[in-house]
Amino acid sequence: MANDHIDITVEPGEVHALLGENGAGKSTLMNQLYGLLQPDEGQIIVNDEPRVFKSPRDAIAAGIGMVHQHFMLVPVFTVAENIALGAEEVRGGPLGWLDRRRSRRDVIETSQRYGLPVDPDALVEDLPVGAQQRVEIVKALTREVDLLILDEPTAVLTPQETQELLAVMRSLTAMGKSIVFITHKLKEVKAIADRITVIRRGQVVGTASPDTSEEELAALMVGRAVSLEVEKSPAEPGRSVLKIEGLVVDDDRGVRAVDGVDLEVRAGEVLGIAGVQGNGQTELVEAVMGLREVRAGAVRLDDDDLVTMSTKRILRSGVGYIPEDRSHDGVVKEFSVAENLVLDMYDQAPYGNAFSLDLGKVGGNAKERIEQFDIRCQSPATPVGTLSGGNQQKVVVAREMSRPLRLFIASQPTRGVDVGSIEFIHSRIIHERDQGTAVLVVSSELDEVVGLADRIAVMYRGRVLAIVSPDTPREEIGLLMAGITGDTPEGEK
Repeated sequence: MANDHIDITVEPGEVHALLGENGAGKSTLMNQLYGLLQPDEGQIIVNDEPRVFKSPRDAIAAGIGMVHQHFMLVPVFTVAENIALGAEEVRGGPLGWLDRRRSRRDVIETSQRYGLPVDPDALVEDLPVGAQQRVEIVKALTREVDLLILDEPTAVLTPQETQELLAVMRSLTAMGKSIVFITHKLKEVKAIADRITVIRRGQVVGTASPDTSEEELAALMVGRAVSLEVEKSPAEPGRSVLKIEGLVVDDDRGVRAVDGVDLEVRAGEVLGIAGVQGNGQTELVEAVMGLREVRAGAVRLDDDDLVTMSTKRILRSGVGYIPEDRSHDGVVKEFSVAENLVLDMYDQAPYGNAFSLDLGKVGGNAKERIEQFDIRCQSPATPVGTLSGGNQQKVVVAREMSRPLRLFIASQPTRGVDVGSIEFIHSRIIHERDQGTAVLVVSSELDEVVGLADRIAVMYRGRVLAIVSPDTPREEIGLLMAGITGDTPEGEK
């Protein structure tokens, strides 16, 4: 049972936060409100009138719009085409042709009215994630909705994009719109919510105000006290495991993304990379993993030259990897949980060989990992694509941390993950460090980098500006992330 007799009321002009762990039933509840699922019991009442939504079209007609955690956009369509999809304007009668000019004009008018700038002629696949989210919001607002559901809207956003979204939410409620804000990020809830409803395992377990402490909210979500600080002993670094010298890498457009980076990660330490997303961190990690061509420089794992190795060989050399985009690089959504847990070991004993899989061993491994990493799923045979985003992340973490490692690379390891799971993943990363593994963590969450790292490398425009201690004041690290160093000339700041 995903939802168990839930009562919730959303008032006009308020931000109502729906807080809960991954798999608590938040998205299921909203999918019923949006007509994607039908409830088995209970009522949906809009403006004192009971309503039955057999499809999203019915919900939209009742003034309800939804921006999903995984965007519902067609990548090869333009912004205007995506926004018109399902509500196309035609000229020349029912059998006429699409009125593209009117669709384009509607997009421009809506984006200007609500302060959400989008380019109607841009292809969606060319837009950054934050801009794609704006497209989804504009799409909902062109339908003249009164209630906007935002499902984990900040899970894939940079801190700057998150602040922009919160500002948009404030402006929408000022215009009388209501917002249901589904999240598990406590700081954002406290910053934007008017009221908070907490769901745990399909039931409402409490309501709270934004004045409630983060510790109290976390305990309501998880059902126990949660440590919001990373607990670790001082590192005892050993030999140099990963050595990067003079690394030069281009991005997908052929523009220099990593420009002469030197880094060293030692056994038994966590090196954190801090920086605003888009400053070369992604390309750096992809180059180390053999996923992107190295233009110049060297990458060595002990005595092994990684530049000449395939990604498969790099993984087999004792490298664990949590990719930045789990949906694209971390899981195969159509495969089961059990299959995803052996994606990089399927042709090795005990799970199989070049010709066959040992399904018994694959299933036994899955049961063990599901329990060990608290993966919320119906069974090992459940397709990964049906799990919540946070539980998909747990599948990736479980797979990558369940074999002997020399180097562990975690890129955005807790993106889209709730506080209880964040606590667990952080403890596993520190445990891996304490086992003598070299750990490289890349995160756009500065709190996460500071909490996990023994040393912090700050990247800006493809270069490492400085390597600092986690005890360095946040303001100083923030200035470095903006490219401002103590010797930066005044005119270049």
